[in-house]
Amino acid sequence: MYLVREIMYCKPGKVRPMVEKFHTMNKLSKKLGMPTMRIMTDFSAERYWTIVAELEVADLKAFEDMMQNPSGSPEDMKELENVMKDYHDLVQYGRREIYKIEVPA
Repeated sequence: MYLVREIMYCKPGKVRPMVEKFHTMNKLSKKLGMPTMRIMTDFSAERYWTIVAELEVADLKAFEDMMQNPSGSPEDMKELENVMKDYHDLVQYGRREIYKIEVPA
């Protein structure tokens, strides 16, 4: 099992709109059979205005397949595209971390 962590550093005042995008994407992802993300904002972090979204996948192939070939109808894909439209306006930069889970919780 792997933990995929998406870390986004938002522009000042843009955290809430980005959280809303992730929340909406989470609802749609569930409908598409994708893993649910845990969405967190910084209480104390390296930088202000940080959002972290985590999800677990069985293996890296599953993650790659999910990113390359998401399942769903054309309408679902269009909705997902609309949800994430213009998210670059909210974020300064981001990064992805992937961890192998050695001992599950």
